[in-house]
Amino acid sequence: MNRRLLVISNGHGEDVIAVKIIQELWKLQKINFSSDSNQEYCPINITALPMVGEGFAYQKIDIPLLGKVQKMPSGGFIYMDGRQLWKDIKSGLVGLTLHQYQQVKQWSREGGLILAVGDILPLLWANLSGVNYFFVGTAKSEYYLRNEEGWLEDVSIVDRFLGSIYYPWERWLMSSKSCLGIFPRDSLTVESLQNYGIRAYDYGNPMMDDVDISFSPVQNPDDEYTLKVLLLPGSRLPEALDNWQLILSAVDSLLEIQDLDLRFVGAIASSLNLNVFAEIAQKFQWKPIQKKSVNIPIEDPDKMILTKNKAQLILSQNSYAQSLQYCDISIAMAGTATEQFVGLGKPAIAFAGTGAQYNPKFAKNQSRLLGISLQLVENPQQVKDKVQELLSNPDLWQSISVNGKKRLGSAGGAKKIARELLSKLTQRSEV
Repeated sequence: MNRRLLVISNGHGEDVIAVKIIQELWKLQKINFSSDSNQEYCPINITALPMVGEGFAYQKIDIPLLGKVQKMPSGGFIYMDGRQLWKDIKSGLVGLTLHQYQQVKQWSREGGLILAVGDILPLLWANLSGVNYFFVGTAKSEYYLRNEEGWLEDVSIVDRFLGSIYYPWERWLMSSKSCLGIFPRDSLTVESLQNYGIRAYDYGNPMMDDVDISFSPVQNPDDEYTLKVLLLPGSRLPEALDNWQLILSAVDSLLEIQDLDLRFVGAIASSLNLNVFAEIAQKFQWKPIQKKSVNIPIEDPDKMILTKNKAQLILSQNSYAQSLQYCDISIAMAGTATEQFVGLGKPAIAFAGTGAQYNPKFAKNQSRLLGISLQLVENPQQVKDKVQELLSNPDLWQSISVNGKKRLGSAGGAKKIARELLSKLTQRSEV
């Protein structure tokens, strides 16, 4: 048997989602093998092509990479700033793209199946490969243009005429006989594509798989009366450090609120240096304290705890899902992490930074995607008023809860997508 799968993704977040699907695929294959004693075990031959970055997510699980990889200055955010595209071109983007296309064509000569994750580029490469493919659409959602009631007010005439967040040429790629299925990120987008006769499946959002988990924190009586605020500065340097300072300015404004007990949790990406974030916090007069002196249900032995004006600030890199589950509200300047938090039915407050990712255009687009679940303000000082507004309006808070869960979709998507892959790979191996 020859089971070959090529996974093409174009972004760090897309790499992570692809890895989740691969891991579920491995689990399902082992379950199927153990339940059928007459079956000869034949591992799936998986190769990955990370179009953006160096594919560290794949390397962590020992997936071989196809061709060469290269980190680009933009980090994949060229659609937010034309200057970033020019930097990438000067760094060899055109040559890298041609190399990747040639590698895909060469891989496809022996047959196999492709899983494309991201936007039109991996979808296009899959289509041009000549083999069958699936597509996980992580980058686009109908919510960018409309909601269940209709078009958003500022949607252009052109977008309304084209009819969908996926343009006609993208829908053409999805309608190919070689395309075995599309897995959009939410139900509204699934419905839109199905209206065009595209095989789109409402399998949920793999992005929510790792965070929508059962979490039973150590009971702390004080938590019931404490507003727990998640701080998300993003993962891209040096932007994350600049964002962190802006977020701490917003935190200072919250500390001015009388009769409000506050606890802050900084969810810092594992790729960053936690000590640097702690040092910046100390410049804002946060003082380190002993871990044992505070009962905080964040299971991270390496967490740091600081205090200021009777409030606590926990910095953690090893309890991401717990941090999202534990907190009530977020001050967010991140991409995927913000969406995951909102997907749990919780409100996020955001303001634009000055970096390549969380700039005004990105923040505006994210607010269109997330609707009322993302409350945009103009500067850190306005966070205080927005928090007070939310606390005084339980009906709005409830609407935000319903909205976020609907827009981000349900968990379990990776396993369902993996089941489709395994089914098709098994069919191909038996031909």
